[in-house]
Amino acid sequence: MREYLLTLCITAAVTYLLTGPVRKFAIVAGAMPEIRARDVHREPTPRLGGIAMFFGLCAGLLVADHLTNLSQVFDKSNEPRALLSGAALIWLIGVLDDKFEIDALIKLGGQMIAAGVMVMQGLTILWLPIPTVGNVALTQWQGTLLTVALVVITINAVNFVDGLDGLAAGMVCIASAAFFLYAYRVWVSYGIEAAAPATLFSAILMGMCLGFLPHNMHPARIFMGDSGSMLIGLVLAAGAISITGQVDPDALKLFAGSEKAAVHQTVPVYIPLLLPLTIIAIPAADLVLAIVRRTWRGQSPFAADRGHLHHRLLEIGHSHSRAVLIMYFWSALIAFGALAYSVNSASMWIVLSVVFLSAIGLLLLLLPRFTPRAPMWAQAIVPPRYRRRRAVAESAPVAEPAAAAVESEEEEERTPVAVGVSGVNGATALGVRSRFLDRRKAGTSR
Repeated sequence: MREYLLTLCITAAVTYLLTGPVRKFAIVAGAMPEIRARDVHREPTPRLGGIAMFFGLCAGLLVADHLTNLSQVFDKSNEPRALLSGAALIWLIGVLDDKFEIDALIKLGGQMIAAGVMVMQGLTILWLPIPTVGNVALTQWQGTLLTVALVVITINAVNFVDGLDGLAAGMVCIASAAFFLYAYRVWVSYGIEAAAPATLFSAILMGMCLGFLPHNMHPARIFMGDSGSMLIGLVLAAGAISITGQVDPDALKLFAGSEKAAVHQTVPVYIPLLLPLTIIAIPAADLVLAIVRRTWRGQSPFAADRGHLHHRLLEIGHSHSRAVLIMYFWSALIAFGALAYSVNSASMWIVLSVVFLSAIGLLLLLLPRFTPRAPMWAQAIVPPRYRRRRAVAESAPVAEPAAAAVESEEEEERTPVAVGVSGVNGATALGVRSRFLDRRKAGTSR
């Protein structure tokens, strides 16, 4: 566990430290597209955050290769090298898309090629545990097609949900945390070494997301772009494929009897990871709804719009931060609920807890304008927006309300500034970031 934590921390540190220089490089390279109709941010923001995340991935794999216990993963398995090859290819495609906006079909082809590269190096599904049937071995073509399909679906599910500051990185971090706990339990508790690569992948993925989140939380100073969203989607899919399709259910020894009985008893363990979509169910649902919605309107499934789940949360009145937290809540509920069910599927308390928390989540969705207030004893330690009005009024100077009113009026008059306005991009991106641009400082009459 210490080596996993060390790998996670180094991955997070490298990603965090490189994100700042990468942000300046994105500004110089012009990777700051104009604000589109579907975007929710108010000013041009640099992309290419996936560059820092990719180097964090490389640093994590390099450190793990030189550790005493984790180095055995590289000696006994070719999966880490397969992951690095596929990640490098999908990362290059994402960088080109962040800069030049390549066609959606070209990106889809690149995703399939990246998945095929991993399959050629051994990272593929070999068999599937099917309830009431048994352990079904797949042919080479069946395993290849299923692996490619899972990788492409997971990449696009994560890419579709990357619409709010910190949303995709946070949701994938939650999913990878649940994934790590499951894979580590399979490896350590049952002594199955085939689960070690998936455990390593999930630890590195957590580090990539945690290192990037401080720069990407609202208001974001940099976006991960397709170079980041497709990368973390591929890593998540690779871990699920590794542990689901290459760990033999018979090795768990949880049964006595036929192979069908073995698979039947291990279904609660394998179903949460049989498809990565059960862990990232929220972006997967968003992906399906987006395809149905666009096809119903006669549009291309790849046509962008403002109908995603996070857009709908904003439309019904939720703030940016609250919409992200609600998506975090549902992701954690599904991921850790599936994890708890895999540990003890016979416990009624787990089912009741999931139902109770689901009711709380639905209540939060129906109360977009409700702002919780902290008790009196906690007024000094919570943000001002959660304090009671009387406490805020007593602690604030007299001149503050007037200044806040003037500032509010000025913000209403300000409008987003497009890329290319003289004197804006450099000052906004390299200096102190504000949510809106001041027209007087920008030197424009817009």
